[in-house]
Amino acid sequence: MNEMMTAAVSRPLRVTKDLVHKHDAGQVLLVGLKRLAEDEFLVAADWTDTSGLVGAGDQGQDSAVLLTETIRQTFPLLSHAGYDVPFGHRLLWSEYRYALNLDTLREGGIGGRPDLHIRCYDVVRRRDRVTALSLDITVLRDGEQLATAHTRFTIQQPAIYERLRGSYGDAHRMLELARSRPLPPPASGAGEEFRDAVLSPTDATDRWQLRIDTHHPMYFDHPSDHAPGILLLEAAKQAVRTMRHPRVGVAEAMETVFHRYVELDSPCWVDVQQLPDDQLGRARFLVTMHQEGKLCFTALASVAKERTTG
Repeated sequence: MNEMMTAAVSRPLRVTKDLVHKHDAGQVLLVGLKRLAEDEFLVAADWTDTSGLVGAGDQGQDSAVLLTETIRQTFPLLSHAGYDVPFGHRLLWSEYRYALNLDTLREGGIGGRPDLHIRCYDVVRRRDRVTALSLDITVLRDGEQLATAHTRFTIQQPAIYERLRGSYGDAHRMLELARSRPLPPPASGAGEEFRDAVLSPTDATDRWQLRIDTHHPMYFDHPSDHAPGILLLEAAKQAVRTMRHPRVGVAEAMETVFHRYVELDSPCWVDVQQLPDDQLGRARFLVTMHQEGKLCFTALASVAKERTTG
């Protein structure tokens, strides 16, 4: 183990914004890392002030956003502090799935200081450098399970990434190009706030255009040459939520695959198809995203009924 890895075993490591690839320190959701075993970690999170990341809507709905961004921040943290990946290497999302404990989240809200118990496996190394990781994650708060998740990501050296991306790898050029075009209007009911709507309506009730606001403070906290994965996940959630279906509600569980990048220079189309109910009787929807006729992203969502009041 290197010095940083040894420190993580002996005492918790304080998380700084560079370790989670954030420019805005106010968006950092992780506060501590402790190594429990060679490939097992305990990550402490802080959800006591998340007003800049989630709205004041349904606790279950907002928790999916918060959970996903919390987990996404563990990728660079574990890469750098757990596996000695140099800064500047690119982390590429392959797959992600989660399951929420909605009753617990709704009763206790989405604040507090949860812990993420993470087991890493299928660790791929080339020339003693980690190039891929799978994570199994259990999120607990005060002993209660809030969610479980699984994810996998790969790691590329800067030179390889630049060679594969070519002209598309120039984040500043891609952002300038995207910002030179008008932002399409938001779909009604897509986001709790105008700024958070990531869908734009079309003539079809089950199709939208992906709305990429490159000035959004969370999705584009720092320059990116493509639409970030968390934006695609939010678009899938919003697409399911805005479907005209009597059982549409919170995406309680979701399984996603990232097939290729969604670029910033051409429209991306978001389609939803209803599937047979899952084994728990929840409505299911398949969300697909295509750009220039190529499949970029798929999500299979199991949806809990909307909570009624009164």
